[in-house]
Formats: sequence, structure tokens, C-alpha cells
Amino acid sequence: MNRPSPALSIALALTLASPLAAAQTVGLTLPDAVARALASGPDVTTARANLQKAQATLRSTQADPSSVITTLTQAQQGAAAAEATLAGTKLNVAQTVIGQYLAAYEAAGRIALNEAQVRLDERTLQIARARLQARVATQLDVNRAQTTLNQDRQELADARASLPVLEAQLARTLGLGTGTDLRLAAPPAPPKLSVTLAGLQSGLEKRLPNVVQAAQGAEFAALQVRISDNDYTPARTLQDAQVALANARRDLEGAQRAANTGVRDAYRTAQDAAQRVEIARQTLANAQTTLSQAQARLRAGTAAAVDVQQAQVQAQQAGFGVTQAQGNLWRALAALSAASGTDVTGFVR
Repeated sequence: MNRPSPALSIALALTLASPLAAAQTVGLTLPDAVARALASGPDVTTARANLQKAQATLRSTQADPSSVITTLTQAQQGAAAAEATLAGTKLNVAQTVIGQYLAAYEAAGRIALNEAQVRLDERTLQIARARLQARVATQLDVNRAQTTLNQDRQELADARASLPVLEAQLARTLGLGTGTDLRLAAPPAPPKLSVTLAGLQSGLEKRLPNVVQAAQGAEFAALQVRISDNDYTPARTLQDAQVALANARRDLEGAQRAANTGVRDAYRTAQDAAQRVEIARQTLANAQTTLSQAQARLRAGTAAAVDVQQAQVQAQQAGFGVTQAQGNLWRALAALSAASGTDVTGFVR
């Protein structure tokens, strides 16, 4: 049997150990990223396991003829609470993934925009120097152009440095290996907010884990009052149960008020974000019209090439503004989903 030479063996070992050899390229869309996290994310996996455990406890309690009403009620509440926790965990994970995906995608867009701005700055500096030589500009004009170029180059460097960090955060959340090369597709257009505020606020005591817990506390406290209200239970026990019920009801009212306020604020934020998307689109349309006019003037000989380049950068800036506005709307919808316990993104199943 022929054995490879020692040099070949070392080279092969180094190749296999190289991070580049282990790196993989993964193409993702926003819905795919959310689906991946919901399918195998550690938080969702733990919540799903807890629900299965609570359901098993409930089944065994129901099958036990010796189970008393308090034990059965606690088992029923445990299963309902675990179900609400799983649903809430899914919405929270979706919010995290949406935020991380958009941050990474927007960082890549910012790099492209900053690169275009730097190219325009370099051209502007060349023109300023030429004008200085022609004695139709001052050294101050050149200095200002150089300062602008330096600032935009630094912004470009910052953007390039932030992108791998943001991609690594997303990769960790999705359970992808270190060094994974992500290829993020453009996020789809956000859906319109069709549900009403009243609809989102209705039934929070059955969806939001903290409100579910408060409602269950009030329900169990009411049960304790009912089973203590008889002639064979000490009066003090009944009094304590009544005090506990009053406290539990106050806790429930406080949780409901806080939840309703959170939903209302998140709903208004989503409405505002939707309006800002329309404004950003109008700004983009205006910038594209300005670019077309600059190109026409260039062909007619009434504008310089740098004027067209500047209009191109402004149009690119406006396009990036639409990307950011849509991203903010996605973030607002994800936050509203988590606040209301109802998915309005269309991603959570």
C-alpha cells in the first residue's frame, strides 16, 4: 500500500484544519432565517420541551382518579402557561432574527452607498485642486473637500468593520458555524397592518405569558376561596384566601393595563413606520426624477459629469432610505407581534 509523503500529509492536514476550508456559504431570505430559528433555535427548543413535559403531567394527573381539584387545576394551568410561553418565545425569537437580519443587510447597503460617496468626494477633490490651479478657487475649498473625503472614508471603514460582526451575530442565532459566509437576499415588502388595535388587545390574558400567569393566579386564588368557604374550614383560612384573591386580581389588572399600553404604543409605532415608508418612496421618486434631468442636461451640454454623479449618489441615498424605512416597518411589526402575542409579520407558524 502506497503511503503519502510526509510533506503531502502535512499539507493535507493544514488544508483540513484551515478555517477557510471549513467555511461555508449560506444563502438566506428573511422568511428562511426566521423559519430556521423557530425550527431549531435553543430557546424555542427548550420552550417546546417544557410544553411537552407540562402536557404529559396534565395527562397523568387527569388519568389519576385520586387527583384533587387543586392538583388538576395546577396541571391544567401549567400546560396552558407552557403553551403561551412557547408561542411568546417564537414571537420573541422572530423579533430577534428580524432585527439581526435587517441590521446585517442594511450594513451591506451602507457600504455600497459609502463607496459611491467616497468616489464622488474624490472627484470633488480633483475638481477643487484643478480650480485652485486655475485660480478660481482657494486652498480653503481644497481643504474642505479633503476633510469631507476623509470623513466619508472613515464612515466607509466603520461600515466595513461592522458588517462581519453583524453577520456573525445572525449566524450564531441561527446555529450556523463560525466563519459562515452569509448571502442575504433583500427583505420582502412588509405586509400591510390589517388587524385593528382592539383586535390585538382582545384576549391578551390567553396569549401573553405574563398576563396568562396573572390570570391563572387570580383563577387559582378564586378556587382557594371557593373550597375554603364552608363550615369545616377555619375562618382565618378563608380570610387569607380572600386577601390573596384581592391581591391576585390587582396583579391581573396591572398586568392587563401594562399589556394594553404596550400593544397600543407598538401599534402606533407600526402605523408611523408604514407612513414613513411611503414618504421614503416619494423621496426616491423625486431623486430619480432629478437624476433623469441631470442626465438629460449632460446630453444637452448644460451639465457636467460630476453633476450626474452627484445626482446618482443622491438617488442611491434615497433608495437606501427606502430600505431603511422598510426595515424599520419590519422591526415595528415584529415588536407589535411580541407585544400582542399575535403574529403580524406572517413569518411565525
